[in-house]
Amino acid sequence: MLKRVLLLGVALFFIAFPVIAQTKAAAQSAPATSAQDQQFLSKVESYLRVLFAWGPEYKVTLGPITPSEVPDLLKVPVSVNYQGHDETGTVYITKDAHFMFRGEIRDMSKDPFAENRAKIKLGDSPLLGPADAKLTIVEYSDFECPHCQEMYSILKVVEPEFPQVRFVFKNFPLEQLHPWAMTAALAGRCVYKRGSSSAFLKFQDSVFTNQDAITADSAWDQLTQYAVAALGTQGSADAIHSCMTAPETKAAVDADVAEGKVLGVDSTPTFFINGRPFIGGDRQTFEQIIRFDLSRTQNRP
Repeated sequence: MLKRVLLLGVALFFIAFPVIAQTKAAAQSAPATSAQDQQFLSKVESYLRVLFAWGPEYKVTLGPITPSEVPDLLKVPVSVNYQGHDETGTVYITKDAHFMFRGEIRDMSKDPFAENRAKIKLGDSPLLGPADAKLTIVEYSDFECPHCQEMYSILKVVEPEFPQVRFVFKNFPLEQLHPWAMTAALAGRCVYKRGSSSAFLKFQDSVFTNQDAITADSAWDQLTQYAVAALGTQGSADAIHSCMTAPETKAAVDADVAEGKVLGVDSTPTFFINGRPFIGGDRQTFEQIIRFDLSRTQNRP
């Protein structure tokens, strides 16, 4: 999702763009452009500045120019910085610098969501549903996120309607926004590792049910209480605390976050329905996509 602090001009530009992963380090390591390329990029920048009213206070960086998937179209990464906030996207330009295309280029000979599925690891995460399910829904969630709490209420209704679907939970704590989200992620990870997916689901229910009552000051004690209760005879406060402070627990949560970022996740809740991204909490659309994808997979071997 877009950073809401950016002005409308940037939003209008990037809302139509696929987000590209281009770090500052990658940009710095890009090869130097030729004089001809520089002239080409200057023309593109001038056009974009006029189109979106980007004055001198907007820092616009373009390039390097690379061939696109479509002959006669060049791919040009675009980065815009305004008041310390960055957004990135891509434009496609004809080689004569006459026409510009904004949007996505897709290879219709390929499954559009196969790359996403290949990036998601399913072997060590809490889940609900059959292991051999033909449809898997992966959620990247934050225990302190109000929208995740709302979606959890929807999921409690949706999940029983689709017992043939596997639902997988991944941690994506937004630490800059939510002060106790990481603590909850660590506790939940410990419940899952020391118990089972069933124990994790009990912990998840306790956290989302009581989310409004948890504060940064009370989180450690309350989350410990929920974790111990979810584990039953398998749990103790000391064991939970030892697990929560173990490096491997933090590493597992960080791995979920890193995986999500590779997939383009930047807000919660974000779902991948057999690789298809779905953001937000619209139950009707969520169920419609599930039914559609089930209809496509039911005849597959």
